[in-house]
This record gives sequence, structure tokens and C-alpha cells, in this order.
Amino acid sequence: DDKGTYTPPTGTVVQDFEGTDFGSWTATGTAFGQGPATGAVDWQGAVTGFDGKGLANSFHGGDGATGTLTSPEFTVDSPYLNFKVGGGRHPHEAGTVMDRTPPEGTVLADFEGGTYGDWTKTGDAFGTAPAPGTLPDQGQVSGFLGDGLVNTFLNGDSTTGTLTSPEFTIDKKHINFLIGGGNHPADSGNPTAVELLVDGQVVRSSTGQDGEALNWASWDVGELAGKKAQIKIVDNNSGGWGHLNVDHIMLSDTKAPRVSQETSVNLLVDGEVVRSATGADSESLDWASFDMRPYAGKKAQIQVVDMNSAGWGHVMADQFTTADKAAKSVVQRADWTDYGKDYYAAVSWENAPGGKRYMIGWMNNWDYGQSIPTSPWRSAQSVPREMALRTINGQTRLTSKPVASLESLRQQHPATASGVTVKSTSKPLISRAAKGKALDIEATFSLKDADRFGLKVRTGAGGEGTVIGYDTTTQELYVDRTRSGAVHFNSTFPGVQTAPLKPENGKVKLRILVDWSSVEVFGGSGEAVITDQIFPDPSSTGVGVFAEGGTATLDHMQAWQLRSIWR
Repeated sequence: DDKGTYTPPTGTVVQDFEGTDFGSWTATGTAFGQGPATGAVDWQGAVTGFDGKGLANSFHGGDGATGTLTSPEFTVDSPYLNFKVGGGRHPHEAGTVMDRTPPEGTVLADFEGGTYGDWTKTGDAFGTAPAPGTLPDQGQVSGFLGDGLVNTFLNGDSTTGTLTSPEFTIDKKHINFLIGGGNHPADSGNPTAVELLVDGQVVRSSTGQDGEALNWASWDVGELAGKKAQIKIVDNNSGGWGHLNVDHIMLSDTKAPRVSQETSVNLLVDGEVVRSATGADSESLDWASFDMRPYAGKKAQIQVVDMNSAGWGHVMADQFTTADKAAKSVVQRADWTDYGKDYYAAVSWENAPGGKRYMIGWMNNWDYGQSIPTSPWRSAQSVPREMALRTINGQTRLTSKPVASLESLRQQHPATASGVTVKSTSKPLISRAAKGKALDIEATFSLKDADRFGLKVRTGAGGEGTVIGYDTTTQELYVDRTRSGAVHFNSTFPGVQTAPLKPENGKVKLRILVDWSSVEVFGGSGEAVITDQIFPDPSSTGVGVFAEGGTATLDHMQAWQLRSIWR
């Protein structure tokens, strides 16, 4: 529904880029130019959505330019920092660095000599010599060192082949190399992968992430010290992203850290990135917000970062404002059937028996659909849901709930809990029946004075778990999967999904379906739904209750273990 013109929360503007220079903000590199842009710069499409006359725009010199723009240090004394952001969609990746210089070590191949030297080639994917960069009809290749690299896009994705190094002795702790291209693991049947062979057997393997930009990968080979080995670059895939980019293979006693390829706005506290937002591959700026409440009283900085030199390798920012409430983007202001990252291509049936309307969605996302750490299957369907129109808080809303027949999978004797009060802590639910890889949970919480509260599912060693919570300050249901298990296979996967949900009579009601690789969360009367994939360790089967910033009470909970639909 059209909600009309959006007015963001009022606050104090700390930087609007309306001057002729950046003032006290410090620029590095060449991407941001000598001062604020007045809109689009040379060779850029039309830029919209910024306020006033100026904005920070890192398209100076095109997508190939990089740099940073950093505010002076300030003390966090407001709950939120609101701002506008646009440009490329390259999120910040934790643990990355901005220096591409490789560590010291022995280079096995840098592909700079105009030939493959004594490496052995099969098939037609590798051509007669290393590529000088991007090949015809290929997206822009970036991140390689020097003038040459292995690039199997020769004649497109259809070509296949292998490139194998001569034998060498492993005499250092790590093998580092730059890799990009398709995400087709060694065990996928048609891999695009770099493999380490010892005694003819594959003992290590890495693949790309469906992107042309190369970044460091590293194998810990300390346990293989003294062994004879070979590197084999394999392209057996002739479908989409059926190619590989490889460069600078080296032995080193130091692991090469991944290099930042972000186009983002970051909040730094004690020099560490604690909040980050990126564009949406669009020249239109939209509102974003950082929750700064956890950092009240601390010293912080705002940093606009462009470390990407490939397609959409730029960022734009404007109107940094401290405020008591969070600004919301167009996406956040929309009414969604499902607010999660993994509910797509839904199919519905009308006039089902009893006049019901049912719907099923595909639990996946095109951002990382080919990168999820599963083989040979790729995700699953959601449970069937019954859809309905209901009046909630005076508005007509589309709601959904799991079909009633799903309850036939419930095991007898559910785990129960009632009157559990938690204050600024987490508490495991120790009943055996409350643990499992497949659970159906119904829970009702009473609001007290906690900022956030809820349940943690699929919990395990090392703090692993998926957080299903409610934020009383924003009146939002959320799913935090940043520590849910395997999350680093794609930079857009980890994160927090939110859905607006008003409490009813001081209570929040949840229905949570937990499965081996997903959570489906239904809040209230089904007006707030979040569906997310998760990839926890099989041993992570715990459930816990938590509260942050105060007290909350779990009034009542029932948790049923579910039988498999296949057995």
C-alpha cells in the first residue's frame, strides 16, 4: 500500500555535506574527490534521494577509485544515528583489512611471465597463457596482483579444463592464494575449485563466491609439513558462473587476511566496526539507521568506505543525523508477507476446502542461493501457510499461520515452562524435550522493563545459536542469525531481520518452527513473519530464554519435538 510521503525522525544534523569541502572529516584515496559532490559526477547515472545540494560520492574516477571518508571522534550521546546511503551493495565483512599486500613467503605462481611455465594444462578453459584481466563479455575482474592471472572465462562459462602445478614440498604453515569466480565446491560434481593434492588425493579445496573480484583464501597446512604436494585448478562447470579466477599462490607462515571489498557506511567504536550499512546497487539514496544505545558514552567515528574497484564499486552518503528514533528505508516501511531473507516465489491456492487460501514459499535468496553450504540440495520449501485478512490495530493486514495439520507431526509430551523471569541474562531450558533439530514452539512473554527478550534456538558450543527476539524500544520482532552456524559463505548472509509487531495487552505471542536448516517465526496473530535459513552444527540443539537491559517474563511455553514428514 502507498503510505505517502515519509518524514524521518527529527534530530541534530552532524554532517550534511553542504559546504565546499569535507570540513573536519578526513578523506583518503581518490574516490571522494576534493569535496562533496553536487549530485552525479562524470560518467555516473543520475543520482537521486540526497538532501540539499551536496553529498559524499565516491564515484570520482569511476568504480575503480577507492578511499575512505572519516569523521572526527565524538561521544555517543544519542540512541540512533540516521543517514542516507546509496551506491553499490558490497557489505562490510568482519575481519577484513584494507591492505592488499601479501604476507612474506615463497611464491609458487604469480602468472606474470606470459606463460604457465611448468604447470600442466588440460581442456580449453585456460587458453595458451594467463589472462591480462577481464575477458570479452565478462564482468569486471578485480583484486588480482600484477598484470596476469588464471581466468577460465575464455569463450565464456562453457569451457572446462584443469591446470596443475609441478610437485613441491610443504615447508610453511599456510598456502595463500587469491580466488574469485563461481561457487561450485569440489564435491558438487562439477566444481570450479582450487585443490591441494597430496599423494594424488584432494586434501584441501576452495571455490569462488559467484563474484569476479578476487580475494585471499588460505589453507592451514601445518599438519602436512614435509609432504610433497601439487596445486590443481579445476573448472569442470559449463553452467552459470562456471569459471574461476586465481592468482598469487604462495607458501607462508602467515595466513593472508581477506581484503575489504566493501562500499559501506560504518560506525567505529574503539577502532572496530560495530555497525555497517551498504547501498542497494542503486544511484538513489535511502534512509538507514544505526542503533547506538549499546555504545552510550563511548568514543566513536563515522567512516564512509569504498574499497571496491569492480561493478557498482562506489558509495554515496548524506544527512548524518543523531535522533531519538530510527529512520526507516522504503523496504523497512513496506508491509511484507514475510520479513525474512528466505521467503521467495510464493505460490498460493484459492478456494481450498473450507474456503481457505494456502501459500508456500521457496526458502532461499538469489544473493547467496548458489553459495549455501549444502550439497546436492539447495534449500527447501516453507511449511504451507493459511493466509487471511485481519483487522489489527485498526488496519487491515494480510496474516499467515502454519496449517493446522502440521500439528500432527508433534511428538507427545511437550516441554513446558511457565513464569520464568529473566533479568539481563540468558538461561538454558534444560528439559530434554526442549532440545532438538526440529521443534514447534509456542511462547507468550510479558513485557517488563527489558529492552530486548526472547528465545535462542539451535544453541551449542562457542555461543552458536539463532536469536528470536523482541525489541521493546522499536516494537519489532527480530531474528539474529549472525552466530547461527555457517554464515561466512556469502557476505550478505549474516545479519538481523526485523518485523514491526505491537504487543497486545502487554504481551508478545510467538509461534516458532525450528528445522535442521531454517526457522519460521510467526508473531502476534501472524501479521509479523520472518523466515530465515540457518546452518548450525548438528550438535547445536539447545533452547534458551534471554533478556537484555532489564527484566522479562516467559509466561508460558510449549515446545514439541517434530517427527520427520518423510518417515
